[in-house]
Order: sequence, then C-alpha cells, then structure tokens
Amino acid sequence: MQVPIYSLKGEVIDQIEISEEVFGIPFNKAVVHQAMVRQLANKRQGTASTKTRSEVKGSTRKLFSQKHTGRARRGDIKSPMLRGGGVAFGPKPRSYRQSMPKKMRRLALRCILSSKTREDNLKVIEEPLFERPKTKNMANILSALGIDSTALIVTELSNSNVVKSARNLTNTKVLPSNLINVLDLLSYKTLIITVPAVHNMERIWGREN
Repeated sequence: MQVPIYSLKGEVIDQIEISEEVFGIPFNKAVVHQAMVRQLANKRQGTASTKTRSEVKGSTRKLFSQKHTGRARRGDIKSPMLRGGGVAFGPKPRSYRQSMPKKMRRLALRCILSSKTREDNLKVIEEPLFERPKTKNMANILSALGIDSTALIVTELSNSNVVKSARNLTNTKVLPSNLINVLDLLSYKTLIITVPAVHNMERIWGREN
C-alpha cells in the first residue's frame, strides 16, 4: 500500500510503501473497545473511600424508644439514613486494573492505524528539524497540511523541540512512535507520522510476538 509523503509546506514530494499488516487490516470493534476500556480502567487510582457507620464518629445511643412514639424505628445517629451518618455500600480503595493479552493489544493498535489510513486521516510527513522550539513553525505545518481538527503527531524518537513547539497548540499532542496507545489514537482525528516513525512502527507493531 502506498501513501504520499508531504513536505513541511504541505506539498506531495514522494510516495512511501506502508505495511498491510499494520495499516491495512479490517477493523475489529470488539477488540478496540476492550483495549480502550482497559486503558481507561488502568488510569484510575482507586483511592476513593467513604466511611461506614462503624467508622463515623458519634454516639451509639439509640435516639428514641423502639415503640410507642408513632415514629419510624431508628437506631443510632450514625445510621446511613441520617445526614452525617455512614455511607451504605460506598466506595473503598480497590484496584480497577484489567489485563489483556499482548496479541489483542497489538491487534487493537493495528486496527486503529488501519482505520486512520482508510478514512484518509493519516498524513506522512518528512522529519521536522527545528533548530529551536517555536510554536509558529508547528502551526504553519498544520495549516499547510490542512489540519483543522485534533492532531496527534508521531515522531520516531522523543524530540524536545517538536514537543515544545506543539504544546501550546490546542488539540495537538506529540508522541514518540514506541509510545502510541489506543486512547490517544482514538482521541485525535488526524494522525501525522514522520517517515522514520512509520518504519519504526512497522518494526514494532508488525511483529506477531
């Protein structure tokens, strides 16, 4: 499969052959959904905690007689039915971590990359060589490519000048190719990849093991 390579001025300067195993497989909705839910769950801290009636500070004295008052039966002031009382079935610290087979995680990434390619939301560009960080340079590149929505920029390795040039742009994020993930790929509409990053992604995600 061939896709065009764009210059930093938005002009097509060459073609690149990309792997069908990474950028040309059918979309598996169930696997992608499971991978997204797993990543969101693993981000949760699980530190929420509420006090039960045994942990709330207060007297254990029964508020009034069980019978002959014409009122509902009432226990102590720490009852969950009273304001300031304990919480019934409230959250306690726990782990929300989910596991997922490695092959399924890799498949989910390839499915999204393939979907971006089919929907023409994948742009391959030459390597941006910034001498120093400058937001205007990155804004000009996005404008030249016709990007009017969210964009995820993937470089081969972490490039501080590229990261700093894009961090003040809204709805734009920069990642190295070995750290792409399901949530970021789904959160940004357009995927912009440098040529070296494409080759690195094919080496990493094109393998079966």
